[in-house]
Amino acid sequence: MQIYEELQARGLIAQTTDEPQIRELVNNGKAKFYIGFDCTADSLTAGHFMALTLMKRLQMAGNKPIALIGGGTTMIGDPSGRTDMRKMLTKEDIDHNAECFKRQMERFIEFGEDKAMMINNADWLLNLNYVEMLRDVGACFSVNNMLRAECYKQRMEKGLSFLEFNYMIMQSYDFYYLYKNYDCNLQFGGDDQWSNMLGGTELIRRKLGKDANAMTITLLTDSQGKKMGKTAGNAVWLDPNKTSPFEFYQYWRNVADADVMKCIRMLTFIPIEEIDAMENWDASRINEKKDILAYELTALVHGNEEADKARAASKALFAGGGDDSNMPTTEIDAAEIPDDGITIVDLMMKCALCPSKGEARRLIQQGGVQADGEKVSDPNAKFTVDALREGIKIRKGKKVFHKAIVK
Repeated sequence: MQIYEELQARGLIAQTTDEPQIRELVNNGKAKFYIGFDCTADSLTAGHFMALTLMKRLQMAGNKPIALIGGGTTMIGDPSGRTDMRKMLTKEDIDHNAECFKRQMERFIEFGEDKAMMINNADWLLNLNYVEMLRDVGACFSVNNMLRAECYKQRMEKGLSFLEFNYMIMQSYDFYYLYKNYDCNLQFGGDDQWSNMLGGTELIRRKLGKDANAMTITLLTDSQGKKMGKTAGNAVWLDPNKTSPFEFYQYWRNVADADVMKCIRMLTFIPIEEIDAMENWDASRINEKKDILAYELTALVHGNEEADKARAASKALFAGGGDDSNMPTTEIDAAEIPDDGITIVDLMMKCALCPSKGEARRLIQQGGVQADGEKVSDPNAKFTVDALREGIKIRKGKKVFHKAIVK
C-alpha cells in the first residue's frame, strides 16, 4: 500500500484539490508540503497529533515537510472554531513559544539539510508594507466569498474584528510565499481550514497562472482533532512539565469506547493490516485496545521508558496497588495549610482537580471522591499537615488519580 492510499485507509483525508496529481506527487516522494502551527502556547497539545504524525508518515515516504511556525499569523489569531477573539500575545511570547514547538517537533520530524525545514512566517509577514499588500494581494480576494467561509460565518453573530478578518489573506499569502521561495507545492491542514487554504491555492494561480502546481489537502480533524487533547476543560500538553507522562497515558487510556479504533487508525504507526484485525476483536477486549493506544502514543511523545512506567503505574493503581511514583503530584507549602487542616474541597482546588469549589462539593456529595482509598462524603473533611507530609492520594471518579503532599 502506497502512502496516499494509507492516508485514506487511516481515515485522514477529508477533501482535496487535484486528487490525481496529489496522489502521484505524494506516492512518488515529490511533495514539499507545509503545515502551519500558530504559537498560542508554550507547548503543542495532543490536538496537534494528527498533523505531527502525518508529517512523520510523509517524510518516511520520501516527501519533505515544512513546519511553518506562525510567528506572524499568531499576532492576529485564527478565528476558526472560536466564539470570541483570541488573547493577543507579545512578540516575545510568540518567539518563546516557537522555540518550545521546535524542540517538541524534533521528536517526530527529522530536520536538517535536504530534510524537514522549520520556517517562521514572521520573517515575511511582519515586514510587509500595508498598502503594497492590499494592492498586490487584497485585490485577489472577494469579500463576498470570504464572508461565506465557515470560519467567518460562525463569528458574525457575536462579532468579527477586522483584525481577524485579515487572517485568511495572511494564511493564503504564506502558501504563495512558500511556493515562490521554497518550492512548496502542497499544503495540509484541518478541515476547518478549507476556506483559508483554498485562498492560498487560488492566490498562487491568480498571481502565477492557472497552471501553477499548487495543491491542497485537508485532514479530517473535527471528529477527534479539535476536541482531541482536551479533558475537563484543560489541554493535554506534549510538554511533560505541563502534562506528565502518566497523565498523558491516562488521557488516551480513557478515551470513549467509540473513538478507540479511530484514534489507533489515525494516530499510531501500527500497520493497517494489524489494525484491520483488531477491528474484529471481541468487544470484551476494549480495554486491551485502549492500553495499546495509550502506550503507543505515550511512547511516541515521551519514549518507551516513560510509557512503560505509565503503563505499570496505571495497572498498579487500578488493581489497588501502591505504586504512586508516576502519579501526578501537587506539592503544597506547609504554611498554606491552616492549623486545623485543609478541607478536601480546598485540597482538590489546589490540585486543579475541579474548576470550582461548587463542582468539587457536588462530586464529593455524589460519592465520586476518595482519599487514600476511603470515600469522602463530607465536603468539610480536613487533612492535617502531618497527614499531608506522607502524601494523600485523591481519586476523582473512576479514572483520575492525584497525590497531594506537603513539601
